[in-house]
Amino acid sequence: MQNISNQSLIKKSSFINGQWLSSEQTFDVFNPATEESIASVCEVDSFQLEQAITSAFNALTIWQDLSEATRAEKLNCWQNLMREYADDLARLLTLEQGKPIEEAKGEILHAANYVKLYSKHTEGLNKPSKVDAVSGQNGQVFRRPIGVVTAITPWNFPCAMVLRKAAAAMAAGCTVVLKPSELTPLSALALAQLSIDAGIPAGVFNLVVGSNAQAIGEILTQHPKVAKFSFTGSTKIGKKLLQQCASGVKRTSMELGGNAPFIVFEDADLEQAVDGAIASKFRNGGQTCVTANRFLIHENIVQEFTSRLITKTKNLNIGDGLDASSDLGPLINSAAINKMDQLIDRALADGAELVHGGKQNTQKESAQKKGFYFQPRVLQNITSEMEIFNKEIFGPIVSITTFENELEAIQLANQTELGLCGYLYTEDPQRIATIAAKLQIGMLGINESRLSNPAAPFGGVKQSGMGREGGHYGIDEYLDYQYVCVKE
Repeated sequence: MQNISNQSLIKKSSFINGQWLSSEQTFDVFNPATEESIASVCEVDSFQLEQAITSAFNALTIWQDLSEATRAEKLNCWQNLMREYADDLARLLTLEQGKPIEEAKGEILHAANYVKLYSKHTEGLNKPSKVDAVSGQNGQVFRRPIGVVTAITPWNFPCAMVLRKAAAAMAAGCTVVLKPSELTPLSALALAQLSIDAGIPAGVFNLVVGSNAQAIGEILTQHPKVAKFSFTGSTKIGKKLLQQCASGVKRTSMELGGNAPFIVFEDADLEQAVDGAIASKFRNGGQTCVTANRFLIHENIVQEFTSRLITKTKNLNIGDGLDASSDLGPLINSAAINKMDQLIDRALADGAELVHGGKQNTQKESAQKKGFYFQPRVLQNITSEMEIFNKEIFGPIVSITTFENELEAIQLANQTELGLCGYLYTEDPQRIATIAAKLQIGMLGINESRLSNPAAPFGGVKQSGMGREGGHYGIDEYLDYQYVCVKE
């Protein structure tokens, strides 16, 4: 922490109505690479939560009365400050989350790109569009900001997820009360400090931090002044939050779990497919919602694919994210390691074969005496009935299933209640068109493992959620439509 050059970015309490509000109760934030506490952060209390929502409600008029150009200017200034202090923000992010420092800096710049994009989308939001009307009438449709937006974001991308929601809502003219994960609040609080420096008015962007996620979530979803709630996280928690929003008929957008198929046909460029698998599976230690979860490999190439994948996996360096040589950092906590162990044990008991990595985690045998490190594993002979096939892994485990033909590949890919994204490797244009049309997913990478694009719609189908983030699709989530009919 002492190596962060701009020490004003280190904040340890909720940011409400432009002020930092402390409390007597605190919770610790831990570095997953060392298991040591790096900060004690003040718990938000119920009075402060009420104050945050009320402040956001009162700031609506102030924010909406600013011209579109002025709102855009302040958002643009915010993203410029993020770029200026990208190294500090990245270090703070790695300290609390664990990902390699270059990945962390990439996230900061990616988050800044969202703010930059949304600053441009403010233009023309207030202009009405004409609609056909009956004789003697003039019809216009206006887009109006929905109001106060509350949100809860996860720990795996603690900056990008905050700004993908907040910047879109603010560009639309809404104000925001957001709870970042209690595991990774520090980088989000640093963003709040930069919002002050960018001149964003008090009450427009509020952050509440606390470890009692359930109690905070109940207020953020049910408060009468809240018009819209947005969540990124597990499908299980998302369903509970949706039920809470229903009592007030709140608008919602949900980016929930994923179980992405990674489909490789025998005509694929195998080297390209293996490189894509490494990038998708091991980014952030596999702790992403869009990571490749189920590797569906054509039976004729599975041995060659697996052999090449294992060779490249062995070359990955595992260590502290602050070490520039680390390709994989630690997992977020001990619960994540326990989940990985349990998934492997159950898969092996059901007949899977472990072809890379020991049954037990070997990090304690390495030079690392502490830290939530988990050696990558490769499992094959995975069947569609196994738990590991049907559950989001969220860690560095490769599970390989074979298929014989297109129909079987499609059936296996769609055999899940989730439908966030998928990956397809083939050189056949007709196959690409056919499979893309039949896969039940919101996003598809074809011979490409990097999907995230600030201008594109990010989101899924089925129980992977509702609504989209990114581009004008993200702005639309925070706007209401008003039809005005005038007699001529």
